[in-house]
Amino acid sequence: MASAGKFQVMTRTEAAAERVKELVENSDKNAIGLRVGIKKGGCAGMEYTMDMVEEAKPGDDVIDDKGAKLFVDPSAVLFLLGTQMDFEVTKFRSGFVFRNPNEVSACGCGESVSLQEADLSALSR
Repeated sequence: MASAGKFQVMTRTEAAAERVKELVENSDKNAIGLRVGIKKGGCAGMEYTMDMVEEAKPGDDVIDDKGAKLFVDPSAVLFLLGTQMDFEVTKFRSGFVFRNPNEVSACGCGESVSLQEADLSALSR
């Protein structure tokens, strides 16, 4: 399992792992997994990013469990620490959902969030 220090950065539900596997298998690239990161944008200040990965980048945190590889961008690790990634299908939408303890607020449309860096000293207690 991947870790930032001694902590696992993210976890995934079975549904999220299955969806990542589907995306990789159906990709027209030579994908080996999915990279998760964050970027500035949206009305709340930050957005989650997801891209197909053909090869790992230096510094990527790799989570390889449930048969699917997830690569966490090194610049996003402190914002994603403790996050659970899920995949939900509802009457109105389907997509990945991030349950992030570092989320301060989210915009009304749910496309962007305000995040703070994880408090590593609190996690080590």
